[in-house]
Amino acid sequence: MDKTAKMKILIIEDEELAVRKLRKTLESIDQNIEIVGTADSIVTSVEWLTGNPSPDLILMDIELADGQSFEIFNRTKVTAPVIFTTSYDEYALKAFKVNSVDYLLKPVQKDELEAALEKFNLVRKMYNQSEDEHPGIKDLIKEMKQSINQKEYRKRFLVKHQHKLVSVEVKDISYFFSDDKLNFFKTFDDKKYLIDYTLDEIEQLVSPDEFFRISRGFLVSPNGIDQIQDYFGNRLKLVLKPSIDKESLVSREKVSDFKTWLGK
Repeated sequence: MDKTAKMKILIIEDEELAVRKLRKTLESIDQNIEIVGTADSIVTSVEWLTGNPSPDLILMDIELADGQSFEIFNRTKVTAPVIFTTSYDEYALKAFKVNSVDYLLKPVQKDELEAALEKFNLVRKMYNQSEDEHPGIKDLIKEMKQSINQKEYRKRFLVKHQHKLVSVEVKDISYFFSDDKLNFFKTFDDKKYLIDYTLDEIEQLVSPDEFFRISRGFLVSPNGIDQIQDYFGNRLKLVLKPSIDKESLVSREKVSDFKTWLGK
C-alpha cells in the first residue's frame, strides 16, 4: 500500500463491536490509515457524507438498524468507492466480483480486508472522487438487489426435538426469538424448538416478505401478530400468537418499515 499519503476511511456499521474490530484491524494493517468518521444508520451516514469532505474509501455494512445501506445512495451523492461488509453468502453477492468495488463477508478477516485494500489501491486512479459518483456503484446496487430478489429462501428447518430430528415447514413458524443467549422458534400450534442459527443468520435464510426483524430479539411473521399496541418512546408493542412471556417491541427506528411491510 502507498505509504506517502493518509488513506481516509469512513466506517458505516451499526454494531459497536464490529466498528472497534474494524478500526483495530485497519490500524494493524497500516498506521497510515486514518478513520475520519463512523456512522451507524442511514440517517447518520447521509448527515456525515453531506457535512464532510469525501473520504478515500467507505467500509459499509449492508444491513443497518434503519434499513439497507443502499438507501444512502438514494439520499445523497456518494463520490467515494465502497467496500461492503455483509452476512450474505457468496452466491448472492457474485455480482460484486465483476466490479472494482469489493465485499467482505462477516466476520471480517484481517487477510481479506488487507487484500481488499490492496485491490482498492491498485484501481484507485480509476475513481473520480471530485464530482461524479463512482460509475460502478449504481450498477452494483441494481445487481445486488436483483441477486437478493432471486435468492432461494428456506422452506423448512431441521431441528432436534425430544431426541429426534424434526423437519418443520417455515410456513408453520409464527416467530423466531432469542432467550438467554439461545435461539428458538414457535410454531402456530404452540410448539417451541431450539434452532442452531443466530437471528442474524435466520434473517438471511427466510424471505423478508414472510418475516420481519422487529428488534435484536424477534423475527415475526404477519400471521403471528395478534395485536399491535402503541408503546412509549414511539415504539410499538406486539401481542404474539401463540403467546410468549417476553416483551416483543418494534424498535423506534423500525416502526415505519414495519408498518410498510405489514401493509404489503
